[in-house]
Amino acid sequence: MARPRKFDEGRAVDAAMRAFWTAGYDGTSTQELCDATGLGRSSIYNTFESKHELFCKALARYMELRTGSLIELLEDPGRPVRERLREVLAGAAEPAGEDPLGCFVVNTMVELSPRDPEIAGLIDRDQRRRLDALRAAIETGRAAGEIDAGKDAETLARFVVSTVTGMRVTARGGADRTVLRAIADTAMAAI
Repeated sequence: MARPRKFDEGRAVDAAMRAFWTAGYDGTSTQELCDATGLGRSSIYNTFESKHELFCKALARYMELRTGSLIELLEDPGRPVRERLREVLAGAAEPAGEDPLGCFVVNTMVELSPRDPEIAGLIDRDQRRRLDALRAAIETGRAAGEIDAGKDAETLARFVVSTVTGMRVTARGGADRTVLRAIADTAMAAI
C-alpha cells in the first residue's frame, strides 16, 4: 500500500514554476527544486517522475494562470476593446513586483522549444489561444469602430503578441518601467 502524500502537489508545482521561471530548465538543479518546493529528491521523483515532467506541469500551470487572465481580460464586454488592449500592454510594462523578470513562456520558447518537441507543442497551443483571443477582441473593436476596419485583425494580434514578448525580454535585460511604458504607448498608437 502506497503511503499518502504529505504535501500539496499544487504548491510544489507553483514553487517549481517560480524556480524554473527565474533560472530556466537547464539553470535549475534538482537541489534547487528541492529547496524551492521543500521536498526531498525522492518525493519529487516519486510524484513527478522526472525534472522534465515537473517542468511541463509548472509551464502548464503558468499558462493556465497567465493565459486564463489574458483571455478573461480580452473577453470583458463591459470595457472598450482599446482599453483592454492597453491593459495587456501595460501589464508587460508593469510586471508584478514579486514575479521574476520576463515571461516564463518566452524564456522557455528561447531555451527549449528548438530542441524539445513536447515543450514546443505546449507553447504553440498556448500561443494559439492568446492569438485567437486577441484577434477576437480586435475584430470586436473593428466592428465597433474603435479600431480601423482596414487593419487586419490577425496581423494586429500577432503585433501585440510580438510587442509583449519583446517587452518581456527587454525587461529581463534590465529596461526600466519608463522604457517599457514608452513601448506600450507606441504600440497603442499603431493599433
